[in-house]
Amino acid sequence: MSRSARVERATAETKVLVELDLDGTGAAEISTGVGFFDHMLGQIAKHGAIDLRVSTQGDLEVDAHHTIEDTALALGAALADALGDKKGIRRYGSALIPLDEVLVQAAVDLSGRPYVVHDEPALAPYVGPVYPTSMTRHIWESLGHAARITLHVNVLRAARPGTQPDAHHVVEAQFKAFARALREAVAPDPRLSGGIASTKGVL
Repeated sequence: MSRSARVERATAETKVLVELDLDGTGAAEISTGVGFFDHMLGQIAKHGAIDLRVSTQGDLEVDAHHTIEDTALALGAALADALGDKKGIRRYGSALIPLDEVLVQAAVDLSGRPYVVHDEPALAPYVGPVYPTSMTRHIWESLGHAARITLHVNVLRAARPGTQPDAHHVVEAQFKAFARALREAVAPDPRLSGGIASTKGVL
């Protein structure tokens, strides 16, 4: 069975297209107009082994908020669609990811219950000229609620003692950790024999 989805989202502020295949190889074709965000979505594709196409046209003349938020919402909706009834999957995934001096832990439960916990230190306000670091939490909240998943992303170590965090590293490690946790959670569990990983019988 194909585990792919296509979601289009159009508002007065943005036009978003997301296509994904959970059983891909990490191929990515991404264009949002926000270079660092494109780079982060590429991490989800590569480390999640998800084929991902994202095309967003947004009101960047205002700022990057609407573009990033609506893309995250569409990505979450596509993930929910691709997961379908969630039969036969592991459901849970976690990852502990280092990126040089940074260490991030992510845990995913494809529970059908949207709940997001995010913990990171204060960072420089921008990575690059356009990406506001304040949006990282909003990305996880938007994606998690649209996908109806429980998601915890925690920055365990952000910098060497006595130094300021490198915002690029801190944010990138979060996306890699999420991608690896998601990859584990969506993987088939042969011991379930196509059943649901819940005593409720539904996710």
